[in-house]
Amino acid sequence: MPRSRYYTATTTTGATDSADTSRSHSRHRSRSHDFSRHRSRTRDYSRERSRERRRRIEVPQSSGYSSRHRSRSRQKGSQRADRRRREDYSSERRNRPTTTTTRRRHSSRSPSSGSSRHRRHHHNHHRSTRRHGRYPRESYTACHSSRAPSVEDDEDGHLIYRNGDILQDRYKILATLGEGTFGKVVKVRDLTCDQIVALKIIKNVEKYREAAKLEINVLEKLSEKDPADKQLCVKMLSWFDYHGHVCIAFQMLGLSVFDFLKDNNYRPYPLDQVRLMGYQLCHAINFLHSINLTHTDLKPENILFVDSDHDTIYDSKKKRDIRIVKKPDIRLIDFGSATFDHEHHSTIVSTRHYRAPEVILELGWSQPCDVWSVGCILFELYLGITLFQTHDNREHLAMMERILGPLPYRMGRKTRTKYFYHGKLVWDEKSSAGRYVRESCKPLRNYQMSAEEDHKQLFDLISQMLEYDPAHRITLSQALRHPFFEKIPSSQRLELGSSLSRERSHSLSR
Repeated sequence: MPRSRYYTATTTTGATDSADTSRSHSRHRSRSHDFSRHRSRTRDYSRERSRERRRRIEVPQSSGYSSRHRSRSRQKGSQRADRRRREDYSSERRNRPTTTTTRRRHSSRSPSSGSSRHRRHHHNHHRSTRRHGRYPRESYTACHSSRAPSVEDDEDGHLIYRNGDILQDRYKILATLGEGTFGKVVKVRDLTCDQIVALKIIKNVEKYREAAKLEINVLEKLSEKDPADKQLCVKMLSWFDYHGHVCIAFQMLGLSVFDFLKDNNYRPYPLDQVRLMGYQLCHAINFLHSINLTHTDLKPENILFVDSDHDTIYDSKKKRDIRIVKKPDIRLIDFGSATFDHEHHSTIVSTRHYRAPEVILELGWSQPCDVWSVGCILFELYLGITLFQTHDNREHLAMMERILGPLPYRMGRKTRTKYFYHGKLVWDEKSSAGRYVRESCKPLRNYQMSAEEDHKQLFDLISQMLEYDPAHRITLSQALRHPFFEKIPSSQRLELGSSLSRERSHSLSR
């Protein structure tokens, strides 16, 4: 198994600027730096022990930890005494029941409906445990496991589990694949059919349960509209509630296109692979748009290879091995932020680097905001770097103007945000931020790595996707007929059902 697997992106709805830090803090402005967007999940056990020593711990007599030891562990003394306290505590911690420091839950035990469209950046806190108050540690057959699976959460709401646990008498946990703000994704074996699947375990937190229920509704709609699984969206196999944790089973896939890029030292994908991945991505999102759905959180982390097996070759110029994915077929994931046309539209959506100008300017959005994100993604696959590497709205808009030209006067006049004065962006080009934008950004066509026709066609497509006015932005139905995709072999071409294939017209909300 690859060491970094899928569904690590957040799954809540309506991204805010604070959510961008999960990506932007690890995105450096040079391809040679480590761009890792995921914080280390390693717990600070020494800090945990220190905290436990500073507070009084109530321990059952059955644990074998006497009052003399407890008193001694609280005393300040010599270095030798400190070392003995640490040894005593470690021994006690291994032997005592895990319920001694737990606390009873009061939250609801079932997923509820509603909307929760706000992201929160994940912090790597010290995690104490707490026990579910309403559920016994039982109901799991002895033939599957020698012990009962955990029914405890850590203080962030993650389910505490161990490899070998069996959920619902069906899913045997094999390994952890990833972790995000929403919860964790684990590799499991479905004992009913002896297949390996990915199980997303949502935090036992109300807003994440609500978001998970919304995602399930979208996934059920996709299954209804695409029963043959031909539209390249991840397939939900089943879902259930496990002691307040909504669990969703998915088909097992490979690495995300971002993780593969990162593991490959941000070496860009070959143009032919960019072409195929771009074509499949446009096809999948065009399907969403045809059923009046906007994804709203498109980014390389949410595009997964069906199989990320690769060949390794040696690059004599770079003096290192490089990876070439064998089969660049992809699937689209993470529908936790997907919004139907009739549903409430949050003011801010999308992860920062892929956010359309109409979203930043709060002018209203619909399917064209997805098209903008696709344009940014194609650029990133082609060059291995992010097009708009920034964390600030005003700087983001200044980068757009540096790369794409001035924003339309009408959009500047219409926005109620503070970034424009009389239709012109307020921006100090002599400031340090102004110098950074001027030095690190250049007109879009200047990023083209070759004058060959294929490269020109790609940048023509990207420029049409990065049209400021969503009313004039290319649709994905039109993009699929762009000359850049003409070289897709007939064997790899996809057909959108005639009942779903239709042109859409979009404009800014008035």
